Amino acid sequence: MTAQTTVQSTAGNSSRRDFMSRRAIAATVGSLFVVQMVTAMVGTSLIQDFLDGANEAAPTVGVLLMMCSGIAVVGIGLLMYQVLKDVDRRLAVWYPILRIIEFAVSAACGVYLLTQLQVVPNHLLWVYLPTGIGGLILTYLLFVSRLVPRPIAVLGLVGYAALSLGVPLDLAGVVDMNEGAGQVLLVPGGLFEFLIMPMWLITKGFRPPTTVKDGS
Repeated sequence: MTAQTTVQSTAGNSSRRDFMSRRAIAATVGSLFVVQMVTAMVGTSLIQDFLDGANEAAPTVGVLLMMCSGIAVVGIGLLMYQVLKDVDRRLAVWYPILRIIEFAVSAACGVYLLTQLQVVPNHLLWVYLPTGIGGLILTYLLFVSRLVPRPIAVLGLVGYAALSLGVPLDLAGVVDMNEGAGQVLLVPGGLFEFLIMPMWLITKGFRPPTTVKDGS
């Protein structure tokens, strides 16, 4: 009886540690989503001020903020992999890879701006591309696993699909994602990353996954 009680207690402690670990990951990811959005928006605004001539100083602060955003993005990718790998390991591994690519592209554009004092043509579109594809992987896995409520996952799917679609449309000259109607394509993804997803993760955390695939 004592041995059985010990086993049950050990199992309970293990489950509690797993829950706390997942809960900590959820809260951290939720916070990082907010950090990456805020730093990206402020950094982009400062860089745009420089390009518009409103601030003639080298856009160092803007680039540094974009680097902070990129580090947060990588953190999101690495932390989410710890959760998504239990859903589909082979697909989940691409999420942190694409987030690292996103950071690398953003960093390269930042270095180019600081050294040449001009931006890479369509620099935001090259950042949006890995963001959109990685986001589709993230939200698909969230949808099939029900780690978060499906309406949240659907909002993310719509947002990242719109972002991914907007890149070729912008390159083709059909829309301009930096102004006017083209900015509408950024709204669903912005709501997902800046408001809905962070609020849920910080306050509720992840649900137990309902779909598990061994991708090994």
